[in-house]
Amino acid sequence: MTAVEAGAGRLKEEADEPGWEVDPDDEWGVAVITTVGRQLKLRREAAGMRAAEFGRVVGYGEDMVYKIEGGKRIPRQEFLDKADEVLNAGGLIAAAWEDVKKVRYPKRVRELGKMEAKAVEIGLYECNIIPGLLQTPEHARALIRAAQPPYTPDDVERMVAARLARRSVFERDPAPSIHFVVEEAPLRRQIAGTVMWRQQLEHLLEMGRLNNVTLQVMPTNTEAHPGLDGRIELLKFPDGTAVGRADGLFNGRPVSDLKQLRILELQYGTIRAQALPPRESSAFIERLLGET
Repeated sequence: MTAVEAGAGRLKEEADEPGWEVDPDDEWGVAVITTVGRQLKLRREAAGMRAAEFGRVVGYGEDMVYKIEGGKRIPRQEFLDKADEVLNAGGLIAAAWEDVKKVRYPKRVRELGKMEAKAVEIGLYECNIIPGLLQTPEHARALIRAAQPPYTPDDVERMVAARLARRSVFERDPAPSIHFVVEEAPLRRQIAGTVMWRQQLEHLLEMGRLNNVTLQVMPTNTEAHPGLDGRIELLKFPDGTAVGRADGLFNGRPVSDLKQLRILELQYGTIRAQALPPRESSAFIERLLGET
């Protein structure tokens, strides 16, 4: 076997594994996955099956079985379903997915998703990329794969899935008011090739037509504005509280102090005022599509 073939084999093995690595700093996630793994081990042993035998039946290696049972690996739903069937658990192992799915994404992504799920208003300015909430799966995958040092194929898919899961915010009822300001430069960058780039722009137009979404484009030839330091995000909640973050302010930390929030709101409001209005922004994106 050549080195290339061996490397391809390792990549396939990583992509075919039944779950993701557990973040040791995620105490709740560790507790959930450890409990599920312990229950799985007890049922396997009660059924008189060795780990290697069980692994062959469910289609995974002995080492992976030990990782899941030891709380080191997050199992996927299909793995739990197959284990339930093999061990005649009557649905108890499969039911563990309801707990597992709550911790399957990185902690920081889960926390952001929870805040977005509660917000009645979301405002986001992006300087260098198209906002994650507006990315197509292919666009998100290309961005994440570009990271250095590179992520494993499995981690790439985990992060893509986590990013797409946040899009459930668009399906809420009542829907929150969501407004985006995106710079021209990332709209022109043909991430993942021309076809995928066109699909991304078409997706932006589609999202911009939603009643609760406002999409604005900041042209490159505009004057300097407060967002050139980086990303700005503001979330407002039903009880009147809010939280915000800006790359160029307060060391990039989330803030909820009223004085600090006013500064963020002033900056974001200035950015929105300088950006193209929504209708002109849609026309701008349509012109980009017409250039290819």
